[in-house]
Amino acid sequence: MDDLEARRREQHKLRLSWMPWLYFSLKPRHRAWAEAWQEEVQRRLRELETVELAPGCFVAPEARLFAEPGRTIRLGPGVSIAAEAFVHGPVVLEAGVSLNARVSLDGGAAGIHIGEGSRIATGASLYAFDHGLAPDRPIREQPVTSRGIVLGKDVWVGANAGITDGVRIGDHAVVGMGAVVTRDVPPWAMVAGVPARVIGDRRERRRSGAPDAIWPPLDDSQE
Repeated sequence: MDDLEARRREQHKLRLSWMPWLYFSLKPRHRAWAEAWQEEVQRRLRELETVELAPGCFVAPEARLFAEPGRTIRLGPGVSIAAEAFVHGPVVLEAGVSLNARVSLDGGAAGIHIGEGSRIATGASLYAFDHGLAPDRPIREQPVTSRGIVLGKDVWVGANAGITDGVRIGDHAVVGMGAVVTRDVPPWAMVAGVPARVIGDRRERRRSGAPDAIWPPLDDSQE
């Protein structure tokens, strides 16, 4: 391989790290070296952290996974984790889950569980722990609690959204960009805002085939 080809391959790896969905549609001439590259990335990760990776995963080398004993990270088949994502176990990502760039997941003590096929967009944050607020001591000395976070299957969490400890999000729900979810979300619900509130139901959206801009929600005059 000449120098130009080597530099192009490194650029291709960088592209895959930031847009890992491209990994799953690579052409045959790229798949062989890409799979070998991922095998090495994942082998080093297994040596250093308590991680379980099913076949067909993609983990960007720029992602940061921390899974000390007792805080296992489990990735199902076809999971993808993009560059500069931060994942601290205990965390379970079921088959086909994707974490885009700069996503932050901290499982606290109770853990984070994300169901099959869910998508977490760039910059979203899920923190499965909280601090006390008692006025008799500084914040740094407050006790930490953890109830865990559970997302169902086929959930879409928009860019820069936040999900707080104890929240359960039902199957097929959508969390809007920048929303802060502090309470449970029913299946199929669309939520937005700070704090997030239900603004609609995916099953009731128009089916024109055009992109569905759901932020802000449509009022009667717009329908």
